[in-house]
Amino acid sequence: MERWALVSGLAGDLDLYERIQRDLKTKRGVNNLFVLGDLIGPKHNCDALLNRLQNPKRSDLKPDCIYGWWEEQLLAERGYRGDRKADALRLNKGEDAVQALIDAVDPGYLNWLASLKFGFIELDCALIHGSSVDVGDQLTPDSSPLILLDRLTRLDVNRLFTAHSNQQFQIKLTGGEIESRVKDLSGEQQQQQAVPKRTVIGIGTGAHYTLYDPGSDHVEFVLADGTAKPKKFGFG
Repeated sequence: MERWALVSGLAGDLDLYERIQRDLKTKRGVNNLFVLGDLIGPKHNCDALLNRLQNPKRSDLKPDCIYGWWEEQLLAERGYRGDRKADALRLNKGEDAVQALIDAVDPGYLNWLASLKFGFIELDCALIHGSSVDVGDQLTPDSSPLILLDRLTRLDVNRLFTAHSNQQFQIKLTGGEIESRVKDLSGEQQQQQAVPKRTVIGIGTGAHYTLYDPGSDHVEFVLADGTAKPKKFGFG
């Protein structure tokens, strides 16, 4: 089965994207490239990268893109999210960062950014920038197993690939049971629900990206100079 490459955090850097594309050509069996948001950012003019993503070169692995936190902030500020504005960006980084982001993207690309999906469901996998709750939801190796399970079950998937934390990790929920008790006028009821084995994978950011083989369920963390990184495992 074909392997997937999962990338995020390009932040308008065309040179970085070309470096990743060159690196992917050295990886056997990689036929799908998913860009999980943060295509843009305030530190680079993003127009050349956005044009390349929309119009891949013949030698490129064609990218399938979704929107991320930076896209959400820009679209909100430019009126594509109703009355919402880039409040999170303004609060965290100030007015100058909001203006820098606006200046980094030509208005001609806004309709394309607004057309991007929130995420993909492929086989039994969810590919999302944040989580099933919100594009800005940050899942990390320290997140509670109950939170991770909630994010997985909302989409009824066994694997959730996330990017917003910028970290590379693999957390395996190894099964078990959730026991709940409900007390009402008729008395107390006890329920037990089996928890299947499920996984949350942080794909990294920028030159740090992830390869995934759906056939073998093998995850490989990669730095775009040809170096594979050891996986960080966790269990819940």
